[in-house]
Amino acid sequence: MNAQGSFFNDRDAATEISLLNGELVYYPQFFDTAESDNCMRMLTDTIAWKQESMKMYGREVLFPRLMAWYGDAGSSYAFSGNVFTPQPWTPLLAQIRDRITPLCGQSFNSVLLNLYRNGNDSMGWHADNEPELGARPVIASVNFGATRRFLLRYKDDRSRKYELALQHGSLLIMKGTLQQYWEHQVPKTTKVSTGRINLTFRFINP
Repeated sequence: MNAQGSFFNDRDAATEISLLNGELVYYPQFFDTAESDNCMRMLTDTIAWKQESMKMYGREVLFPRLMAWYGDAGSSYAFSGNVFTPQPWTPLLAQIRDRITPLCGQSFNSVLLNLYRNGNDSMGWHADNEPELGARPVIASVNFGATRRFLLRYKDDRSRKYELALQHGSLLIMKGTLQQYWEHQVPKTTKVSTGRINLTFRFINP
């Protein structure tokens, strides 16, 4: 990445989305195409990707994507029966974090990275509502690579849904009580054959 490059394209206004008991702010092209291409390439090549597993019905099941966890010392994160200890920030991850922080109104001490190798990789229904995230977590989702569908459904009424297409270079901010009342997923698709990297920045409470 060129240190002189500008991440933010201020010509792209944010779309503010008010859901029942939840808020989203979407910047469809927060990073310009050249910087997005560079970030995708650098993250693919330099992150310590690993295919983690979880226990399901008494057996080990591989997550259908590659993952990595980076952040401040002490910002360990637990989900799906696993505890993830962060690796130190890379210069690129720190630059992305510092660029998005002013818009989020929240500092971040960690980031979960997911590499979807193609349309067969996915993320099941879940909410980011672990106790260490707090009651009203602000989570910033940065996306590089293939456009993938991001689906949300209301926990108490699954017929109430919302969908976004998260594209190359986009930033999605999830806030308010969204994680308390909504679940989200990235489903499999036969329409995508290329990779996508998603970074979700969080603040882990001690």
